[in-house]
Amino acid sequence: MSIASADTNLRVPAGFRNLLEGLVREVLREQPTDVVAFAAQYFQKLLEQREAGGVDPVAWGAMLED
Repeated sequence: MSIASADTNLRVPAGFRNLLEGLVREVLREQPTDVVAFAAQYFQKLLEQREAGGVDPVAWGAMLED
């Protein structure tokens, strides 16, 4: 079975690349056995920092990409 492909332009949201690069850096540094659990903890920590009034990593990354 084949699926017809659409000629669609997808854009990566501002700050997303920077956010993923941060995750990749930490995965390479820590070398976790369970990458999915590590990623969940990493993003939870970023969310807690943002809600505590710290810097929003997505907004900060978006500024770097401009």
